[in-house]
Amino acid sequence: MGEILALVEARLLTALGEPDARAAVTFLGTDRIEVLRFIDGDVVRYATLGMSAHPMTDPTATLVDPAKGPRAELLLSVRAGLADTDKVLRPLAVLAASPQVEGVIVAPGASLETGEPLWPGAPFSSVLVAEPGGLVEDLDLDLDLDPGPDAGANAPGPGTGPVRFLPLLPMTANEAAWKRVRGAQALQERWLSHGTDLRDPLRGSVPLDV
Repeated sequence: MGEILALVEARLLTALGEPDARAAVTFLGTDRIEVLRFIDGDVVRYATLGMSAHPMTDPTATLVDPAKGPRAELLLSVRAGLADTDKVLRPLAVLAASPQVEGVIVAPGASLETGEPLWPGAPFSSVLVAEPGGLVEDLDLDLDLDPGPDAGANAPGPGTGPVRFLPLLPMTANEAAWKRVRGAQALQERWLSHGTDLRDPLRGSVPLDV
C-alpha cells in the first residue's frame, strides 16, 4: 500500500508541482486520507491521496479478487480567493473514503453527495465525476510495481488496473436533480453551451429550462 501511494504522490507532483499545504483525515475503520493543495496561478487544486491504496470492489459481486479492481484519486479545481474553499478538505476526504466505508465504485458519470456544502456558503453539496486524463495521466501499476516473490495475496500484480485521477465538478441542487433525470452527458452539454465557469466557487445554477 505504501509503495502504491508513493507512486501516486509522485505522479501528482509531476503533473501539478509541489503542494503548498496538505492535511490528513482518518475515519473509524478506514485508512488515512490526505488532501494535498496545489496553487496554479489563480486556480487552487485539491487532490486526495489514500483512496487508491485499495481497489474499489462491487459490494454485490459474489466473487471479489482483493488484488484487482479500479483504483482512483479525486481532483477538484476552483478559482482562488473567492471563497473559503480550504474547508473542502473534509468533504473531499469523506468522498475519498466512501469506497472503503460504503463499498461503492466511483467512476466517471457518477454523482457523489457530501451531505453538506463543499465549503461555507457554497451552493454545492454534490459533485459530478468527470472523465480522467486531462490534468493528471493515469498511473499504470502493472508497469511500475513488482510484487516480488514474498508478496501476499493482496499485492498488486498482473491484472491490477491503473490509478485514475478523477476530476470533480461541483453541482448545485437543481443541477444534481436535473442530472438524475437527463444524465451526466446532458448536464455537461448544458454547461458547455452556456459557457459555465465550473471553477467559480460562487457560480449559480446553469439555466435548466427545456
